[in-house]
Amino acid sequence: MADSKRRGEDAGDDGLRDEVVDDVAADDDATGADEPVSRGGTATRERAADSRPKTRTETDKVGLFGRIARFFREVVAELRKVIWPTRKELLTYTAVVVTFVAVVLTIVGLLDFAFAKGVLWVFGNPS
Repeated sequence: MADSKRRGEDAGDDGLRDEVVDDVAADDDATGADEPVSRGGTATRERAADSRPKTRTETDKVGLFGRIARFFREVVAELRKVIWPTRKELLTYTAVVVTFVAVVLTIVGLLDFAFAKGVLWVFGNPS
């Protein structure tokens, strides 16, 4: 607990986190399972050696064209995850944006006109 105060963490949170981790570890030991059982908590286990991230030398073995091809495959995969709006939603979003821009344009225009008149009033009209 002294370490947590030095790091600036809340001592009460640290104790609670330790209890959760201890409870999860006790439950896993009680089941006798080789693999940890996921109970939806936030406690994490160490990753197995097989799931470790690849080092830079392992990923650099792919050539230039292989990396470009992988990039485009990943772009296509990400675009498939996108939830595209329907035509009605798109028209609604467009109307909202155009209306907002028109309102802001009006406010800025009126402020510009007011400040221009104010400057001419303060410093006088040269004509």
